Amino acid sequence: MLKQILNLEWKAFTRAASFSTNLVLKIFMIIGAVYFIFIFAGMGFGLYFLLESQGLKPFETINQFMIYYLGFDLFVRFFFQKMPTLAIKPFLNQNVSKNWIVNFTIFKTVFSFFNFMHWFFLIPFALVLISQDFSSIGTIIWLLGILLFIYVNNFITILVDKMDAVFYSFVAVLLVFGLLQYYSIFDITLYTHNIFSGLYSSIFYISIPIILLISLYSFTFKFFKNNLYLDTGLEAKKTEATTENLNFLDKWGSLGTFLKNDIRLLKRNKRAKTTITMSIIFIFYGLLFYTKSIDIYNAPVWKIFAGIFVSGGFLLNFGQFVPSWDSSYYPLMMTQNITYKDYLSSKWWLMVIATFVSTLIASFYLYFGWEVYLAIVVSAVFNIGVSSHLVLLGGAYTRTPIDLSSNKSAFGDKKSFNIKTLLISLPKLVLPMLIYAVGHYTLGWQFGYALVALTGVLGFAFKNKVFNLIEKIYIQEKYTTIEGYKQKN
Repeated sequence: MLKQILNLEWKAFTRAASFSTNLVLKIFMIIGAVYFIFIFAGMGFGLYFLLESQGLKPFETINQFMIYYLGFDLFVRFFFQKMPTLAIKPFLNQNVSKNWIVNFTIFKTVFSFFNFMHWFFLIPFALVLISQDFSSIGTIIWLLGILLFIYVNNFITILVDKMDAVFYSFVAVLLVFGLLQYYSIFDITLYTHNIFSGLYSSIFYISIPIILLISLYSFTFKFFKNNLYLDTGLEAKKTEATTENLNFLDKWGSLGTFLKNDIRLLKRNKRAKTTITMSIIFIFYGLLFYTKSIDIYNAPVWKIFAGIFVSGGFLLNFGQFVPSWDSSYYPLMMTQNITYKDYLSSKWWLMVIATFVSTLIASFYLYFGWEVYLAIVVSAVFNIGVSSHLVLLGGAYTRTPIDLSSNKSAFGDKKSFNIKTLLISLPKLVLPMLIYAVGHYTLGWQFGYALVALTGVLGFAFKNKVFNLIEKIYIQEKYTTIEGYKQKN
């Protein structure tokens, strides 16, 4: 049975319309994985000596902040780790044990990249501990305990996959503890430190992650098994219907109709709400650059790079999936008497309004000087005049349907990757940095800002001509896009 299931999954992969795209992407993914493996391994071997050079006790310091390490791991998993799936509908009326189906599906998570990657940091760090005369048995038990906590995170991710409130509550609590520790009000690490350091000093503590892991696996198994029915687990969740008029948009005709649909989409669907959340987080992304807390980001061009994300978080997150947001009814929409120009204009105006609002919210960056906020403003002008056109152009070649009920792949989907979208995406980040660099290193930073803003103004001035070009491309790619949205693999 195992061989047959694996064979079916392989066929589903190779027969998918995105197979050739996935094959190219997997080459890039392997290169990226090797890169991160070296980074994590380097951290594992070098962190002990780096902490020691700072006058800290490496092992105690690692145990003290391990709670935040695990918390950040859980945060990343929630947005990036996809839950393993089987096409279970055909198996439910076959002579296949439900226990086997559930166990196989859950067991696939054991080999997730998000579990495997931690090995390359923790194992080298453990080897360094042993080389520094730490107890071999104690170090091995400590290593095993931390790895078990990593897998505890894996099962927590599975359980909260559909429970946004639980996840965000957890993140909020963790942030509160971090702030309380930063301001020396309450230090939670004084208590969690004992658990992680106890893994080294006493074998009794290993029972904590073991009990947690067994309990979570058992709960996960029962949860999925109890919902493994066509008429319950696969049944759509019923909620009370609500209506919204948004009549003030009617005066814009078909453009207003599309804007209504987009506003409703953002208010009602999990994936769209996650996009809004990530856009808000991007507003604070500039703190890494403008506070000068990281030396590598002190180069002048990084101010524009940060400004693109701060002002254009929504544009980048929402725009990259146009028209995939409407993939569920896109074929039907294409049979109606509508024009691509009105459809694309509604998306464009939504991104422009969001960029304007983000720029206003980001006015708190004036605290770091008006030059910093000016970088955000000129970046917003570039986003409106150039980046907005580029994301819409890239959408013509993005043919991956979106599951609006799931927040996975909030930053992108590997199946939406192709060479065309990559080439179209690069100018959104690289071009404004290059334009600013030309101005900054010739006549000064003021001239650099002026060039970036001027590029955005020119893009806005030629909006109609650019839209005509984009519209033609969408018409050419229309049937290929419809075919791609019908693909389930």
